[in-house]
Amino acid sequence: MSPEDALIVARDGGLDLVEVAANSRPPVCRIMDYGKYKYEQKKKNASKKSHSATLKEVKLRPGTDQHDLNFKLNNARKFLMEGDKVKVTVMFRGREMVHTYRGREQLNEVLKQLGSIAKLESSPRMEGRFMSMILVADREAVAEAKRLAEEGATAVDTEEAATEEVAAEEVATEKETSEVQGEEPKDVSPAASS
Repeated sequence: MSPEDALIVARDGGLDLVEVAANSRPPVCRIMDYGKYKYEQKKKNASKKSHSATLKEVKLRPGTDQHDLNFKLNNARKFLMEGDKVKVTVMFRGREMVHTYRGREQLNEVLKQLGSIAKLESSPRMEGRFMSMILVADREAVAEAKRLAEEGATAVDTEEAATEEVAAEEVATEKETSEVQGEEPKDVSPAASS
C-alpha cells in the first residue's frame, strides 16, 4: 500500500499512521491511535519504576540461638536494603508464655543489631501468643551502607589485581635470576604447584 493511501485510510478511521521500522526496505508503518499508545507506554514504565514497600516477616522463638538469629537477621538486613518493611515476630508456645521477657530480649537484640540501618516503626507488643515489632529502613543509613559496600568491592578488586601483579613480578624475577645463573627456569605458576 502506498503511504498516501495508508494516510487516507488512517484519517478516515480517526487514527494515526506511525512509522514502526524506518530502516527496513520498504519502511514499515502501522495504523493506530498514537496518543493512546504513548499513554500506555508511560503507564507501563511508571509501574516498573515504583517499588512499594512490602512487609516481610522474620519469625523467631524465645530460645533461638545466636547463629540462627544472625542468619535470620541477614535476611532482614537484605529486606531493609531493598526498601521493604520487616516485621520481626517472636512466637511463644505453651509454658513459654510465662517468660515473655525472653522474647522482648530477642527483639531488643534484633533492634541492637539492625539499628544502624533501621528505625522502629511500631514498638514490641503482644498479640495473642506473638510478640512483634515493625522495622523500616533508614534511607540515609541504607544509602551510606550501599556506598560503603561498593567502595569495599572496588577496594577488594584493586587489592586482588595488586596481588596478582606482585605474583607476576615475582615469577619474572625468579626466571631472570635463574637465566642469569645459567639454570633451567622453574615453573612457579600457581597452576604448576597444584
